[in-house]
Amino acid sequence: MYSKKRTMNNDDLTELPGVGPSTAEDLVEAGFTRYQDIAVAGVGELTADTSLGDSKAQSIINAAREEADIGGFTNGTEALEARKNIGKITTGHSEIDEIMEGGIEEQAITEFFGEHKTGKSQFTHQMAVNVQLPEEYGGTGKRAIFIDTEDSYRPERIIDMVHGLPDEVLQACMDRDGVDGTPDDEWAMDEITDIFLERVHNATARNTNMQMMMVKKATEIVEEFRDTEFPVGLLIVDSIIGHFRAEYTGRGKLASRQQKLTQHVDDITEFATRYNAAAIIANQVMSNPDQYFGDPTKAAGGNVIAHRSTFRVKLREGKKDKKVFMLEDAPNLADGQATYRVTVDGITE
Repeated sequence: MYSKKRTMNNDDLTELPGVGPSTAEDLVEAGFTRYQDIAVAGVGELTADTSLGDSKAQSIINAAREEADIGGFTNGTEALEARKNIGKITTGHSEIDEIMEGGIEEQAITEFFGEHKTGKSQFTHQMAVNVQLPEEYGGTGKRAIFIDTEDSYRPERIIDMVHGLPDEVLQACMDRDGVDGTPDDEWAMDEITDIFLERVHNATARNTNMQMMMVKKATEIVEEFRDTEFPVGLLIVDSIIGHFRAEYTGRGKLASRQQKLTQHVDDITEFATRYNAAAIIANQVMSNPDQYFGDPTKAAGGNVIAHRSTFRVKLREGKKDKKVFMLEDAPNLADGQATYRVTVDGITE
């Protein structure tokens, strides 16, 4: 039964015009627990998950926007001040962090694309660890959601990367998480790695419908941990395009594929902005037969992903055991590149 009492997670939805206890209960069950959740939703989202009609849904959205103060214009000074509250997650690599001006940004999509074995999944695993670090060591002290579409998620890799953290960082994590020991204690290391693993929520998607559904289901994890010490701060999809390429083959299905992919990426964008989380998508590449000079590979997904990714990073093989990180597109950063290595300990310089 829906309660009018306001909790830390919920606004009192019955204060919105036209929302009674029954409608409020429908909204809460559909995951719309705050004015802001409703304000940034579309009519289709509300009607798809509730018994509301289009007209009433639009009316409720308009009322929620007024309550949440969403949709109004601001000036540059206010926008700049708001951006100061957007967190960044360290990559653990000083040169890459410098290129990214601090790391992977919240409320944005960062795309990693590259050929096989260039380190895309290594970065996704590394960021699932780094997001959990204390703020003073470059993390945001939050948990991660990992949507696996290519059987790429390996909890053993998380363990490796936790063990690869500097002792000073490990000690800070142990102190914060109540682990009585030091990085030299085997049992203490087992305990801290278990804690890191528990904060990576993973699921495997076997087709495009499951993949898209999991982004929506991820909101349940957000709600569960929203007001805890460790809320959700990172959504990972590795990789975003594989199932779409397999299920929508041929030019005849290209339009349908791109339409569905657009919806999926828009859902990821909304997740990131609504829940103040970073989003990382790993992407495949395809060969461009019209290019005769330089690297003929380009990111898959066409303009749908190109226009919706806030930051686009290309990964490629370098000399010997090194690989190359290349920031190719960003709204406020210059292009840049740095070499990195993938070791047992994770992404290193």
